[in-house]
Amino acid sequence: MMEWLPFIMFALVCLSLMAGYPVAFSLAGSALIFAGIAVAFDWINPVLLNASFNRTFGIMNNQVLVAVPLFVFMGIMLERAKIAENLLETMARLFGGLRGGLAISVIIVGMLLAASTGIVGATVVTMGMLSLPVMLKRGYDESLSTGTICASGTLGQIIPPSIVLILLGEAISSAYRSSYGGDPVNVGDLFIGALIPGVLLVLAYMAYVLIRAFINPSLAPKAEHTDSISMAQVIKSLLLPLILIFIVLGSILAGAATPTEAAAIGAAGAMLLAIVQRQFSWERLKDVMFSTTRTSSMVFMILIGASIFSLVFRALGGDHQVQVFLTEMPGGVVGAVIVVMLVMFLLGFILDFIEIIYVVVPIVAPILLQMGVDPIWLGIMIALNLQTSFLTPPFGFALFYLRGVTPSSVPTGKIYRGALPFIAIQVVLLILLGVFPELATWLPEQLGD
Repeated sequence: MMEWLPFIMFALVCLSLMAGYPVAFSLAGSALIFAGIAVAFDWINPVLLNASFNRTFGIMNNQVLVAVPLFVFMGIMLERAKIAENLLETMARLFGGLRGGLAISVIIVGMLLAASTGIVGATVVTMGMLSLPVMLKRGYDESLSTGTICASGTLGQIIPPSIVLILLGEAISSAYRSSYGGDPVNVGDLFIGALIPGVLLVLAYMAYVLIRAFINPSLAPKAEHTDSISMAQVIKSLLLPLILIFIVLGSILAGAATPTEAAAIGAAGAMLLAIVQRQFSWERLKDVMFSTTRTSSMVFMILIGASIFSLVFRALGGDHQVQVFLTEMPGGVVGAVIVVMLVMFLLGFILDFIEIIYVVVPIVAPILLQMGVDPIWLGIMIALNLQTSFLTPPFGFALFYLRGVTPSSVPTGKIYRGALPFIAIQVVLLILLGVFPELATWLPEQLGD
């Protein structure tokens, strides 16, 4: 009976989340219930549960995780200061004369927002509210418009500095430490490793839009009249946010700052940018700080709940059973990686990335690392896989976010159909990354040398 307990506990968590219960309390509550059952039947030693206190304090004292509220502050400040709106307007003017230019603008702005926020929901909702009405007004196809917005919004999963990559880096570092000891993989390594796949994905999105617009011009007509834009407007709306993003990323790549220090630079820079744009006020700062506190509290409560869940799962022997299952999988390492990626893809339909990272990764990552899988490559594969899952109908989170801000005149089927070509692009990149791991590992090795 005991060997089934960890998997029954996992199923209970999934059912609780589908029923609408809060994530953090579903994870911790289910774990404590099953821990109580196991202790009552003398299946586990209750002393093992004392480690939950150490894990909680470890999360609270983790300096890397300080980057999470700082990057959240940066993203929310840029959103509240209407910098995203100004970016989109500037890019639309620059590319307005190009067939499909508005969609290209959405992809570029989505990439920049992803680099500054890393929050999929916020990016999709913001881009949906700002760009979808404009695209539909200019005669863009509904499926192409919604697909472009959803795909651009999910770039926050793979474009650094991403909260997903920060949490993944911390989870894989812990797995690396438990497998090998010594110095774990750095979050900055994941940032560097994600650059080439992220840029390839953005270029592939743009190529798809341009090809569709070339084959069928009615899908993405160019603007009949394009307003001129001054160099001062370009510098104010486009160049300054780019400088901020380059400073944040550049300081990490150059080794001049840790991700946490770079996040502090980004938060201060976003506030300075709001002052320059004359969008700063004490009321706005209060609103941003309140939103940051609420989002960060949610993230850390989930981390604590997931930590307790992982502890009980291991105490019940679930990690050993998963290890036996993966090591005996036909195909060896390749078969094990495919199964893990498929499971994570399916879990992406019902769980958010934070739960997947802190529930599933601590279980499977040590096993895969001991089988010889590169930690940086594994992190980028997981991030890209989750991004694909969040975009896939009928349960993709990005589709739900966009549906919430899309006019009722646009059918849900159009949103689903629009996402399919972008899903195909991501699957192709995922396969390429699996066949050529150097796409993720080459740049960190070069900069490391």
